[in-house]
Amino acid sequence: MLYARLAQPGLEVSVVGLGCGNFGGIGSAPELFGRGDDEATAFALMDAAREHGITLFDTANSYGGRRSEEWVGRWLASRHARDEIVLTTKVRNRVGPRPQDEGLSAAHIREQVEASLRRLCTDRIDLYLAHEPDPSVPLEETIAAFDELIRAGKVRHYGLSNFTGAQLAHALDAAQALGAAGPVNLQSGYSLLDRSVALDAFPVCAEHGVAFTAFSPLAGGWLSGKYSTPGVFPEGSRMTLRPQPYQQWDNDVTRQRIQAVADYASRHGATLAQLALAWALSDPMVSAIIVGPRHPDQLAPAVAALDLHLTAAQRDELERLVSAPDPTR
Repeated sequence: MLYARLAQPGLEVSVVGLGCGNFGGIGSAPELFGRGDDEATAFALMDAAREHGITLFDTANSYGGRRSEEWVGRWLASRHARDEIVLTTKVRNRVGPRPQDEGLSAAHIREQVEASLRRLCTDRIDLYLAHEPDPSVPLEETIAAFDELIRAGKVRHYGLSNFTGAQLAHALDAAQALGAAGPVNLQSGYSLLDRSVALDAFPVCAEHGVAFTAFSPLAGGWLSGKYSTPGVFPEGSRMTLRPQPYQQWDNDVTRQRIQAVADYASRHGATLAQLALAWALSDPMVSAIIVGPRHPDQLAPAVAALDLHLTAAQRDELERLVSAPDPTR
C-alpha cells in the first residue's frame, strides 16, 4: 500500500480508501436500505481492507439508514483498530422525517456529529465532510459550525463533497474572512468516463492546496466490464438498484470505448478495472481513491493497480480512447 498526506498536521491516508456506502443499503437512498451488504459482509470487507494496509474508511451518517456508521463503529471497537484508521464521515443528507433532519445548518451539524460519534464508537472524526451543498443555509454558517467542532476536538479536519470549483472557492474565501479553519479536502466523482471535475475544481484545489479524493473511480462499475452486454445487468449491481447516475453510459458508443480501453489493458497485461484505477491513481491531483467493493476479493484490482505506473502520455492515450468520435455521426 502507498500513503499520502491529506492535511497538516498528521492526516496521512492510504491512497486506496474503503467506501462503506454499501453497508446496510446503497448509499443514502431510503428505498434501498437493507438492499446492500449485511453486517457479516461489511466486517469481512473491513478485515480485508485492513490486511491490505487500507487505513482510510469513508462512510456517512445517512448510508444504509445509519447502519454503515454503526457497523464501522462495532468493527473498530471489536478489532481495537480505531488508532489505525483515518475515519471520514459526512453530514447533510436526510436522516429522519422532520424538516430539520437534513442540511448544513449549525444546529443540524452539531446534532449529527454527536450521533455519528456515538455510532462510530469514537471521540473524534478525522475528516468530516459536507456531503453536498445546501443552498438554504449560508455557507458561512456551515463553516463556522465545522470550525467550532475542530476547536472542540470532535473533528480534526473538514472538507466538502460534491461541491463545484466555484463553491469550493467560496468556502475558502468565507473561511478566510471568518478567521476559521478552511476545508482541506474535496471529494467528488472522478473516473476515466467522468473527468469534468478536472476542469472545474482541480485548478482551485491546486491553488489553495486542497487535497482531492475520487469516489466512483470505476464509474459505478462501468469500468469493471460488468455491463459489456447491452441490457444485461448483474443482479444487485448499481444498474439494477440505482441506475439513474449512470444511464448516460448505457449505449453502444460508450461500450465500444470501454472495450477499446479493455483491449489496451490486455495488451499491457492488466485488467480493465486495474487500468481504470491506475489512471485515477496516477493523476497528480488525486490524493486517494475511494472504492466500494461488494466482496473482499474485489479489493484485489485496486491493490494491483498500485503496481501500474502510467506515464502522462499513456494517460492521454486512454483519455483519447474514451473520447473517440461517435462512429454513427
